[in-house]
Amino acid sequence: MSTLSPLIRTRECPALPELPGLGPVLSRIYRARGIRTEQELVLTLQDLEPYHSLKGMDAAVEALLPVVLRQKKLLVVGDFDADGATSTALVIRALHMLGATRVDYLVPDRFDLGYGLSPGLVEIARGYEPDLIMTVDNGIASVSGVAAARAAGIPVLVTDHHLPGDELPDALAIVNPNQPGCDFPSKAACGCTVAFYVMLALRAALVERGVFTKETAPNLTCLLDLVALATVADVVPLDRNNRILVEQGLRRIRSGATQPGILALLQVAGKDARRMTSTDFGFAIGPRINAAGRLTDMSAGIECLLTDDPQRALSLAAELDSLNRERRQIEQTMQTEALQLLEQVRETDERRTGVCLFHREWHQGVIGILASRIKERLYRPVIAFAPGDQGDLKGSARSIPGLHMRDALDLTDKRHPGLIIKFGGHAMAAGLTLRSDALDAFSDAFDAVCRELLDDADLHHRLDTDGELSAQEFTMDLAEQIRLGGPWGQGFPEPLFAGEFRLQQQRLVGGHHLKMMLQPLRSDTALDAICFNIDTAVWPDYDRDILRCVFQLDVNEYRGQRSVQLLIRHIE
Repeated sequence: MSTLSPLIRTRECPALPELPGLGPVLSRIYRARGIRTEQELVLTLQDLEPYHSLKGMDAAVEALLPVVLRQKKLLVVGDFDADGATSTALVIRALHMLGATRVDYLVPDRFDLGYGLSPGLVEIARGYEPDLIMTVDNGIASVSGVAAARAAGIPVLVTDHHLPGDELPDALAIVNPNQPGCDFPSKAACGCTVAFYVMLALRAALVERGVFTKETAPNLTCLLDLVALATVADVVPLDRNNRILVEQGLRRIRSGATQPGILALLQVAGKDARRMTSTDFGFAIGPRINAAGRLTDMSAGIECLLTDDPQRALSLAAELDSLNRERRQIEQTMQTEALQLLEQVRETDERRTGVCLFHREWHQGVIGILASRIKERLYRPVIAFAPGDQGDLKGSARSIPGLHMRDALDLTDKRHPGLIIKFGGHAMAAGLTLRSDALDAFSDAFDAVCRELLDDADLHHRLDTDGELSAQEFTMDLAEQIRLGGPWGQGFPEPLFAGEFRLQQQRLVGGHHLKMMLQPLRSDTALDAICFNIDTAVWPDYDRDILRCVFQLDVNEYRGQRSVQLLIRHIE
């Protein structure tokens, strides 16, 4: 379980002509990400995959039509993360635009009821007296919850994107690109995208019935800022369909045509909406919305995205910002405790591949972030556990390339029935619940599965770069093109470069950030550089004249002045 230095590699790039108008560096970047034609970089709404191939769409529309035409009452059941919050806000906003007036929402408290439409949540939902329940970003695993709703006389429409289990819920309709028999090409769609497509189909049905004409029907593309936020914050792969959605959402935010809540969240994060990038979704907005679901409940996040009052949006954004700062403090304490636990694991089993960590004081809402941090440090699949509220253990799992986490949990469950109470998720992230006395047995079983599915090459962290830059390519123009290009994210990574530099100056700022002046070899110009969250125990070793760095070429804005800056991701 060593923490070896990553293997730095240059991405393979096919020997093809430059893409028109991009120049050699950007052409190399896009070619290495599978772009073969200029048309693939045209991210217009006309190229979106149509909703018609989503299985269950006709039944979903039929279920929703009475909500608009007869003012039947709909209860939207969401999830307590950014994808769930945006999905909830999008459906409510869209239905109001389409003429529905009786729409409410309910999100489970992760600490009392856990994820999804559970029988316990159905009991609460009955108090709303809905004519229909619509799940967003959940429901595909809610077999017992849907059964409880049906028994109570409440039909359920499931919209989700998570991978289904062996049994599907007996719902009125299911819209999920990952359900068996669905031909929708973008299997990487997030929950908010699925909800958006359902609203598009409902709008088209209302036009067919003469409720609207094509000219008078509401333009639902004004909600693409929510879809873009969800797509990046939920870390789904950016296939072309998702890149179109993110790019179109970004354009609306940069032009100011966005929800007041998103503008307010950018403001408290110190970001300029006019220069918004896809990474701001993941590092500025997403964590603040997620903080509500992690520490309290998601209502503040949803209300921030629902309100049209800029002052109320700013007040809610400030509340979310405060929760995010609290989350960071809790996370820091948990990280310290996790590193101490890792030392104990190393002493007993240096070869452990699948790592399970538990502390009785850990916070359920923060274990997902903790698992991600430890995974990055160890480059191993990691599951962090916290005590549940029913005497069980709640786990949050994060994986590395080469191990499909949900499949690994499924295999563990099949080989050792009874250890896992329930589980679900994706290739790279999952959640699970264990019996309180099953942790040791599960840890060994999960490790055995990980050892079987991963080899030594899988466990060596690789940093894939886009090669080196010449001295003449460290320019503001290229930095700007990269910053506003992409959009970058999971499966379409932001460009990284490798190179050697002369270290001219260095100092710590903010306690654990390394500020440097680096001069590229074969250049007379020194560049500003920063490496965030360095290991201060290692920092004094950066005293050599020449450093090899992996970096992003970025733009630093300070007091109205803009300059090229290197964001250092690795130093050796």
